[in-house]
Amino acid sequence: MTTTDPPKVTVFIPVYNREHYIGEAIESILTQSFPNFELLLVDDGSTDRSVEVMRSYGDARIRVVCNEHNLGIPQTRNRGLELARGVYIALLDSDDQACPDRLIKQVTFLDQHPDYVQVGGRIKFMDEHGQPLKKRKRQPRTFQDIQAQLLFRCCLTNATIMARTAILQEYRYRESFSRCQDYDLHVRLAKRYKMANFSDALTRIRIHPAQVTALTPELGDTKKREIVSSQLADLGVAFRQEDLAPHLTLSRMRKFRFTPDHAYLDWADAWLQSLIAANRKTQRYPAPVFQRTVSAKWAKACQAASHGMGGMGGMGRMGRMGWIAWQRFLRSPLRKGIASHILRELRALSRR
Repeated sequence: MTTTDPPKVTVFIPVYNREHYIGEAIESILTQSFPNFELLLVDDGSTDRSVEVMRSYGDARIRVVCNEHNLGIPQTRNRGLELARGVYIALLDSDDQACPDRLIKQVTFLDQHPDYVQVGGRIKFMDEHGQPLKKRKRQPRTFQDIQAQLLFRCCLTNATIMARTAILQEYRYRESFSRCQDYDLHVRLAKRYKMANFSDALTRIRIHPAQVTALTPELGDTKKREIVSSQLADLGVAFRQEDLAPHLTLSRMRKFRFTPDHAYLDWADAWLQSLIAANRKTQRYPAPVFQRTVSAKWAKACQAASHGMGGMGGMGRMGRMGWIAWQRFLRSPLRKGIASHILRELRALSRR
């Protein structure tokens, strides 16, 4: 590659007051096994030493651009899209770290799958000091599973994404979404393009008190309801505004340590069946995949009701509703998407 050739990849990191973390993010890119990239750092009006840290690196692949004043997350992300010169754009947050082979894995995938717009992956978590955490987050791998899961949650992690730059430049982030602009973008892209997740970990994400997601949870919930509402309308589901909060809870029981009661299970059973009925009419999602996705939400709700949060392996530790919850699970048509060996185990245990 000559100095006039565009890089294969633009790695884009938006930065705002991250003097303590941005150096580690930069170094995680400079040590990548794939060398043909530019590292685009866009500072959004930092008031600390972030810009000084960014400019202290002598690598010619680094470009530091500073907004004249603080624009906010979606506008800064759009500026990064405008400035990107790579065929692909890899996204990373300023407090996170890329795993060493992340770029080569994603470049290889997109080169070999021209019909895919983007690919993400699994993440590892670390604390504010960079120490590993046991926390895990599973993401669906195939496009059909991702498409179905997007109805319930954002199932692609923005800091793991590599995408085709020209397509993201066309779609852009909607600047009215000061939170969840990535979720909104994934949903819009999924209407036309394929996407996937690696089972491999691509990024180490840092958990700390100054994260935007930790500082603005109410705004995030508002935007998620807006995103879900548009998808439910596309599916042809009749819904009330009061259905949106419990709908989002279906994917967040573990996070919020939520234990369903009888009323919630009544709602979930009827609601999830209505989603399947709507999909049968509109064929918005492949029927077997959607049935499996919805059935898994029902199983998680019953599992949480039976003994609080835990894995399926904890079925022997009964709590609030005990086997009543699993008996409800078995009586519902929603059980159809669950693997037959799990159903046999539940039926046997429920008779004891």
